[in-house]
Formats: sequence, structure tokens, C-alpha cells
Amino acid sequence: MQKEFTIANPLGIHSRPAGDVMKKAKSFPCDVFITKAEKRVNAKSIVGVLALEMRCGDKVIVETKGEQEQEALDAIGAMLESILE
Repeated sequence: MQKEFTIANPLGIHSRPAGDVMKKAKSFPCDVFITKAEKRVNAKSIVGVLALEMRCGDKVIVETKGEQEQEALDAIGAMLESILE
């Protein structure tokens, strides 16, 4: 399953929130990917999450597949649409 989200953090997804997103993604057994423009990365990789250079207002697609995919989609999406410090 997949859904589009808008990055809300005024500073974008820098190292600290990227680490939080990665940790949350790793807490689920399913595959979790984030896509921005044409770039798709594994959300369980800090390097991948940082490589997307997500800025405030950017639209990204979160894709999950496998066990607990709905829960993972909701949790990761909520993080991306909230202000993480």
C-alpha cells in the first residue's frame, strides 16, 4: 500500500528526524520505502532517508508491503507530517 504525505518540519528531514523515521521503520516487519520525485529509498536505511533531502513542503510517497503494512504506513506518514525536532 502507498500514500502521499507532505513534509511539515520547517527544517526538513535532517539527521535527527531521519534517524527517528529510520528507527520507526525498523520497528515494523514489513518493507518500507519512501519516494521523492524519481528517487525511491529503503526507509530502514539512514543513508537512504537522508539522500532524499526532504524539505518542508515536499511531497513524498510512503510505500509499505508485508505484515503490519497499514500500521507502518500510518506511523511513518504521521512522523513526516509532524514537526520533528
